[in-house]
Amino acid sequence: MADSLCKSCRTSVRIPPHEVQRILEEYLRDHPQPQADETIIQRRLKLCQSCDALQYSTTCRHCGCLVAVLARLKNKNCPHPDNSRW
Repeated sequence: MADSLCKSCRTSVRIPPHEVQRILEEYLRDHPQPQADETIIQRRLKLCQSCDALQYSTTCRHCGCLVAVLARLKNKNCPHPDNSRW
């Protein structure tokens, strides 16, 4: 359980798929933009899973975003400072 808690706030960082969808829908209401297709999303998520900057299997250390949300936004790029992975 300890590895699923945020170091700063001690809140669980495990987010179920329905909560990811809710967060995405809320974000898109305020920031309308195209979404990536499923093939691109899965490729991005696979690259994120192999990245050393992924924390808790959910969060990018470089931008603080939930990768499951960021990967779905078509016009977003990987925030890794050395080289964008996608």
